[in-house]
Formats: sequence, C-alpha cells, structure tokens
Amino acid sequence: MPTTKAARLLAAGTALTALSLLAACGSDQPRADRTAASRAPASSQARKATVNVLPGMPPVEDPADLYAADRPGRLSPVVKGFPSRVYVPNTNSDTVSVIDPATYKVVDTIPVGRQPQHVVPSWDLKTLWVNNDLGNSLTAIDPRTGKAGRTVDVHDPYNLYFTPDGRYAVVMASMDRRLVFRDAHTMKVVKALPVSCYGVNHADFSVDGRYFIVSCEFSGEVLKVDTAAMKVVAQEKLPLKGAMPQDVKISPDGKLFYIADMVADGVWILDGDKFTRPRLLATGKGAHGLYVSRDSREMYISNRGEGTVSVFDFTKDRLTKKWRLPGGGSPDMGGVSADGKVLWLSGRYNSEVYAIDTRTGAQLARVKVGNGPHGLAVYPQPGRYSLGHTGVFR
Repeated sequence: MPTTKAARLLAAGTALTALSLLAACGSDQPRADRTAASRAPASSQARKATVNVLPGMPPVEDPADLYAADRPGRLSPVVKGFPSRVYVPNTNSDTVSVIDPATYKVVDTIPVGRQPQHVVPSWDLKTLWVNNDLGNSLTAIDPRTGKAGRTVDVHDPYNLYFTPDGRYAVVMASMDRRLVFRDAHTMKVVKALPVSCYGVNHADFSVDGRYFIVSCEFSGEVLKVDTAAMKVVAQEKLPLKGAMPQDVKISPDGKLFYIADMVADGVWILDGDKFTRPRLLATGKGAHGLYVSRDSREMYISNRGEGTVSVFDFTKDRLTKKWRLPGGGSPDMGGVSADGKVLWLSGRYNSEVYAIDTRTGAQLARVKVGNGPHGLAVYPQPGRYSLGHTGVFR
C-alpha cells in the first residue's frame, strides 16, 4: 500500500448466482479423468461427499487438494477463447497495462480510476474488476475483448473477494476499516461490517467456505470471519511488534493458512479452525505475495524487500529454493500462467513486471509498465470459480 494512504489511515485512526458450473466444467474434464473418477473406490467418493460446504457453494472436488481444479489446461468453458493476457494495475499512473505473455510486450494501456490496486476476476469468471481505491470505483474489463466497460461506484475498494457461493462480493475497505458485503451482480451494499483492526487487505476461505481469514496490515492482526453471518468471530494480534501481514493463502489440504508479513520477513502459519497462536517461517525481507503451483506441491513467496522469491514445499513443510532476480527488483503481487510454467510478479517500485520460470527460477523477461504496478492478474487461469484477489481459484 502506498505511504500516502497508510498515513491517511493511521492519521484517521482508523458473481453471480451459482450457475450450473459443475456440469459445465465436468464436460471439460478429459474422458480418461472422468472414467478414472467413476472407478474411484466408494470410500474415496464418500470422503468427497463429507465436506459440509456453505449452502450454494460448489462441492469440494477433492478435500485433500483444494487446488485440484487448477491443473494446467483445465480451463472452464466460460473462459475458453479468452486471449491470454497479463493485466497490470499501475497505482501511480491510474492505468492498466495489458501484456501479451507470448511476446512479453505491452499491447494496450487502459485508463481507469485513481490509484488502481488489484485486478480481480469475478466469481463467475466473466469479468475482471479493477479496484480504483482512491477513485472509489470499480472498472469492469471484458477479458474476451480486453476492453474496459462500466464503472461502478464503490467506496474504498482496496481489494475484492467473492464468497464461495457466488452471492456476495467482499470489499476490503482498508481506510474505512470495514468489510463490505455487496451483491455480486449489482455491487449494492448488503452489509457493512465495521472492524476494530487497521488496514484489512487480504483473505482466503476455509475448505467448506464457512469462514475466511483476513489480514490487517496496519495493526498486525488477523480476523476470522463467519461467511454466512457476516461477522467477526475471532481476532488475534500477531506475536511480533510492528507485524505487517499481507497476502493470505490456505494449504492444499485445507489445514493451515499462510500469511505473508513484510515486517516479520516471513510467513505466519496459522491453524484456521483452532485459531491458535501462529508460528513464523522466515523467507526473506518484505515477504508479500503467495502463489500455489499448478501441481499443488509448492508455494511461491515474493520477498519484495530483497528482490527474491522463496519456494515452499507443502509436503516437506520447509523452504527448498530461493530465486534471486538478476539486478534486484521489488517482486510484489501476481499469479501463475495457465500452464504453470511462468510466475508473473509486479515490480512495485521499479515500474516493471517480472516473468520467472517456475522450473528453474530464471528470469524470462522484465517488461516496462506504468508507475507503481501492484496486483496484476494473469488471465485466464484454470479453475471452476474465483474467490477474488488477483486470482484465487477453486
């Protein structure tokens, strides 16, 4: 978050209805996979049926791997035919740079509202929402054409998520100190939930979608929010003075939440169900963004303060690699390509975007964009539906 906004905050003290998504995605599943699924042991099928999900939420495809639908090539029929692009919001230029990942070239620059922070795929995958934070608006981009459409008045949209049932958008109103639940169709306010922490910014949902964990950047806290009741049910101060939590991501097995922290220089590991004291995994200076690999085995952690990416192995429960950008940089937010081969990250303080080979960690390209690039979205990506941010798919 830019310093100007942080100062303002501290000074103040402060989707659509579920479509027949599974049927559609099921028709896209390779025949061999469908046959194998039909031969799965009854116990395995019974296990999949035991997750008592939030009403209206699509069934959990595999409780042992929440990212099972994000495999390479598993594009929903909804996004088939969309051109592959990287959409980069430039917070200080009030534009979105559009990159063709095949050529590493900027092919378009879209004027948007003031201080765009993130580009967020809608729950139904049909729209990309640009969060114009200080412009108090959302700009819709049609990912089929890459063109901007309507602008919707939404106050303080620092970040945007969608409830797993597709009913509500959840605006992270950081400066307003609120979580604002809005109708995912119209963006009209359904409930504005005041919070006592400062700087709500990132989140992720539990396996069953019944709660989500939220990071509070400026007071070093995390919240647990009941999705259906739309209320905070637990709140905890992180065990480090000056903690500054950022991105949040759930483990593939749904047992743990990982919370990047720019001041702690690492990732907090939290049991979301028990909401007990988290432990810290040191990764690198200015840990910021978290991205799961297409095979669900690894997580890429951008260390903005030192120009590196740490690689965490979920099975081994430890870091296994660290990639350093040649010449340094400020890797921030981004996403993984549809085929899983490239990690795209914005260079927040360098007016550039990095393309990194996920097999070797080698830098493939640096692409010059506008000033202050932040929450870029790689689109389209595999998955049945979007939970928001720069692309959290299930």
